[in-house]
Amino acid sequence: MFITITRDTLCRIGAGAGVCVLLTALLLLLPPSAPAAEAAAPAAVPASVGDWGLSFQQSGQPPVGNASAAELAQYGAYYLGDTTQPTIYLTFDAGYENGYTPAILDALQKHHAPACFFVVGNYIDTAPALVQRMVDEGHIVGNHTLHHPDMSAIAEQAAFAAELTGLEEKFTALTGQPMRKFYRPPQGKFSTDNLRQAQALGYTTVFWSLAYVDWYADDQPTDQQAFDKLLPRIHDGAIVLLHSTSETNARILDTLLTKWEEAGYRFGSLDELTPHS
Repeated sequence: MFITITRDTLCRIGAGAGVCVLLTALLLLLPPSAPAAEAAAPAAVPASVGDWGLSFQQSGQPPVGNASAAELAQYGAYYLGDTTQPTIYLTFDAGYENGYTPAILDALQKHHAPACFFVVGNYIDTAPALVQRMVDEGHIVGNHTLHHPDMSAIAEQAAFAAELTGLEEKFTALTGQPMRKFYRPPQGKFSTDNLRQAQALGYTTVFWSLAYVDWYADDQPTDQQAFDKLLPRIHDGAIVLLHSTSETNARILDTLLTKWEEAGYRFGSLDELTPHS
């Protein structure tokens, strides 16, 4: 069933030079608005859905998305893993490199924690050694499109495909390997057609169930502010979105992963969601 909710988060990732920008109220713990009167339940994710949104209704529990896990699953899309298992799936959006990814990779390696780095064409062009390191250390390099456009505005399958296959070609030219079929929509924008288009190309669309305001290079949160957002809202099956451009993330990641491990969590690969990918 599609649920009318207050969106605590609207994750937007800015276009142009592949720079990732979140415009979100994700981590304000606000009570959800009262549900509107229900009409007949739609058979699929409505085409009008434009921005991925979440409502956090209870601390430590999975948030409610503006499309349900069951609706997304029709198109091979996810925002949660298994909510009965204490597993966290780490993902990083990487639109450009500003010097913090090596420390992030070091922390992941220390904790034997797999991650998925969703990169754009500019990232492969400007940070090829880091992309190769991601691959060499067992991480997934996911598809965040070639040019980072609003993909929900692209109706033609060929134009949609070009954004994904163009990035695949850059990745394969660099690494000699085929790109793994995980896709994150730029700006968190999607529609039924987008989900269907990605699925037709063999892609799993990956949203997220936890993120925080980590994108302003000149206004980074303190360590404590980051912990205050990320620790209480972690939950079983969480797909966590972080940005590799965040100085705070680079500084706290080792401690953050330790705290999550101490709380009983393990770190899983997106492969566990879709073993065929």
